[in-house]
Amino acid sequence: MSSQTVFVGMSGGVDSSVSALLLKEQGYKVIGVYMKNWSRDLPGMKCPWAEDLADAKRVAVKLGVDFEVWDFEEAYRDKVVEYMLAEFKKGNTPNPDIMCNQEIKFKLFYEKAMERGADFIATGHYARVLDGQLARAIDENKDQTYFLYRISEEALAHTIFPIGEMTKPEVKKLAEKKGLHNAYKKESMGVCFVGEVGMKDFLKEYIDIQPGEIREIESEKVLGYHEGAVFYTIGQRHGLYLSGVAGETNDGMPYYVVKKNLEKNIVYVSKNLNNENIWTKELVLKDVLLRTNLKKEILVRLRHRAPLIPAKFDGKKLIFESEIKRPASGQSAVLYDGEICLGGGIIV
Repeated sequence: MSSQTVFVGMSGGVDSSVSALLLKEQGYKVIGVYMKNWSRDLPGMKCPWAEDLADAKRVAVKLGVDFEVWDFEEAYRDKVVEYMLAEFKKGNTPNPDIMCNQEIKFKLFYEKAMERGADFIATGHYARVLDGQLARAIDENKDQTYFLYRISEEALAHTIFPIGEMTKPEVKKLAEKKGLHNAYKKESMGVCFVGEVGMKDFLKEYIDIQPGEIREIESEKVLGYHEGAVFYTIGQRHGLYLSGVAGETNDGMPYYVVKKNLEKNIVYVSKNLNNENIWTKELVLKDVLLRTNLKKEILVRLRHRAPLIPAKFDGKKLIFESEIKRPASGQSAVLYDGEICLGGGIIV
């Protein structure tokens, strides 16, 4: 039995609750921590932080572990929200969950836990640590290494992912068996820590958004109007609400977003799926973080749950065997060697 101390980030959800349960059963001294990162309500949308906190506290009482609330709200606003808003204003599509893990959970939370005498921190992420390296979870459908690739080696060396060897159904079943009230609590799908609010509603609160024209790139004809160019990503085909060109019949072919001009506030679309803006064989990465020496041949994931695709990487540029649909600038490309996550970078 271990007598080591582990601080567990408890969000109120089933994954982090079962993580705390497993660590307690393994003999660790467990201290549950709710990270208060956001508490502001938005119009028509109540922030669920108080409800989540109550759920986390209830589980801690049930397990008989100490429980604390750590307020990271100011740092979260500065490091995650401000970064996200600045990127959207530039026309990029950032990933706030990746920045939250880098700056809050595996930096501030980690550092404070270590100051408090922790041997380890733990979270309810679906991931594993194998021989000191970040590795994909057993449950491929839930694997969250895409969001964790920017964790420092130092933090990773003191991190436990207790549910990385389990599938989501197994986690829920165990929670139910052990009498945890949140065994089947619905997962939040909105902005990281902001609850169910959609990104568009969130951005409207913080960015001055102006409506503008949607034009066909080949003809410059105005096909419709957008709410704000920042909401659109290259390759997008849904949610365009085009009115069509007067006097022309609609041939039923979908339009795709192929370009944005933020200065003129114009979104350009095309029916040509072969438009050069949609496809590419190369991606340039910035802010690259690599944990190990790269092999020439690697696997790349371009979004959470996307298939792994083979590529070559020279330290800055990814080169693919065949053309891929271009991901949005600001998103991450995460690199793998088998099940080991090597690191990654942000797509230019």
